[in-house]
Amino acid sequence: MNNSETSILLYDGDCGICREWVNYWNQLTEDRVVYKPYQSVKEQYKDISEDELVAAIHLVQPDGTISKGAEATFALYKNIPPYSVLLLLYRYLPGFALLAEFAYKFFSTHRGLLALITHLFWGRDFKPSRYDFISNLFVRCLGLIYLIAFISFYVQASALIGSEGILPLEYYLNAVREEYGSNAYLTLPTLFWFSHSDQFIQLVCLSGIGLSILLVTGFLQRISLIFLYILYLSIVNAGQVFMTFQWDILLLECGFLAIFLSWGSRIIIWLYRWLVFRFMFLGGVVKIVSGDPSWDNITALFYHFETQPLPLPLSWYVHHLPENVLIVATALTLIVELVLPFFIFSPRRFRHSVGIIFILFQMMILLTGNYNFFNLLTIFICLFLFDDTSVRWLFPVRFRTIIGRRTIKTPGYLASSFAIVMLVISLYMGGTQIGRFIDRDESWQPSVAYQFFAPFNIVNSYGPFAVMTRVRHEIILEGSFDKTNWQVYEFKYKPGDLDQCPVWVQPHQPRVDWQMWFAALSSPERQRWLFNMMVRMLQGSKPVLEIFSHNPFQDKPPTSIRALFYKYTFTSYEERKESGRCWQREYIGEYIPSITINR
Repeated sequence: MNNSETSILLYDGDCGICREWVNYWNQLTEDRVVYKPYQSVKEQYKDISEDELVAAIHLVQPDGTISKGAEATFALYKNIPPYSVLLLLYRYLPGFALLAEFAYKFFSTHRGLLALITHLFWGRDFKPSRYDFISNLFVRCLGLIYLIAFISFYVQASALIGSEGILPLEYYLNAVREEYGSNAYLTLPTLFWFSHSDQFIQLVCLSGIGLSILLVTGFLQRISLIFLYILYLSIVNAGQVFMTFQWDILLLECGFLAIFLSWGSRIIIWLYRWLVFRFMFLGGVVKIVSGDPSWDNITALFYHFETQPLPLPLSWYVHHLPENVLIVATALTLIVELVLPFFIFSPRRFRHSVGIIFILFQMMILLTGNYNFFNLLTIFICLFLFDDTSVRWLFPVRFRTIIGRRTIKTPGYLASSFAIVMLVISLYMGGTQIGRFIDRDESWQPSVAYQFFAPFNIVNSYGPFAVMTRVRHEIILEGSFDKTNWQVYEFKYKPGDLDQCPVWVQPHQPRVDWQMWFAALSSPERQRWLFNMMVRMLQGSKPVLEIFSHNPFQDKPPTSIRALFYKYTFTSYEERKESGRCWQREYIGEYIPSITINR
């Protein structure tokens, strides 16, 4: 770079902590700034007294303008987003400059304290963080999640939204078009407006599987990310009640941001951190504001492992832990979700510690409940709480070489501008969601801008298990030819047969099994999909019948089907030892009385 375009920073060369920070800034600004100890050049700057040079750094701009102290510090970050906002705040936010200069003067006269805080928060050999390896690793991991999601939906798509499925896509699209007219395409953005045939549904899934493999293996990543987002958005918007889960919209938000990772803007890294913050913090906020007494008195985990949608084999054992242990675990859950998210924006050492805790927290959930790819995806997002230096050493050299082949380029004007627009949108929508939950504003109405972006799921609201289910109810489906002798349809994964203990199913999500759990929490009148499924069973729909592990009517569908209601509880240690069973149940009554159809 031409010397006429280079700034010069003057600093106290006899100050150890000053040299450490200058070394950091030198790597950050590269050749845009020349760093010189004032002792070697003070004769060239006689207009600045030696006392001033000792007290503060001075930045000499190419045009001769000189700034010092906090202003000079922030000016070093001028072209390094998102830190460049500091200079804007200094110049235009009332009171910020005064506070910044006060803090600078305090630490300049207490350099030992500054050194202690620096080494505590950043370490002794601190360097500018890079995210090339993290970004490339995350994209490969995201490809794995996409692969899981598309395969999982593909094997059940025909049963869910196919022409012989529970909620045929054709009828749904016609209803949306009738309701919204020409606005239907923007209200429900999906490729299935072009075709809703079974073959096209399968094509979308298979295309997603193929592009996911390309993403995992590192080929055509940008193109793959664009089309994977479009394909999965199409499935989510077409899946109706079966695609209303938080992990689906979380995948879409992660996938959309990933499209722009290779542009190199540090703002995208911060947007992922903002996503982790919203996801974790809202998870705690909804528990507190829900008014559920089990969260208020810290007993939620007394019920959770038994009443969650699809327990795992370990769930039975964790449920029987001592109550004091479960109380402590509940309290820790609230601390992790409500307190620790604020450390996401702290210096690297604290942020890394929080990242490790979040990952361990997600692993505990992963081992005790079937939530398909939810926890795995959350773990992958937490990678952005680290930097390349803190993570690379965990992997073999050959793996690091493969992942690190693609260098993230320095962002240009277009990339930076787009990242700023995304930052504004995400802060606005995410902040609105947080504020709405905290204020418990039931009258809230989304703005026009909010409504425009909402169908694309690029900024979403999260918060699982706001209200804890205390009693587990299960719906058992039975068929009969004479309404006297009834035989049970057994699901593959949800509790039913008392001789079947919880099984491991993740990362696959059996979406009908999940919906049966939600149906048991509500009245049958609100479960149109369940009534439709029972009709399909009476019709002998092959895709729907493949949902079950046991179909007692292989040759001919029954003439009647009913849904019974039971209360399920885990057995005690003694009961399981005696019977080998994990579940016991109590009959409550009919959920849906016997139905028949004309054939």
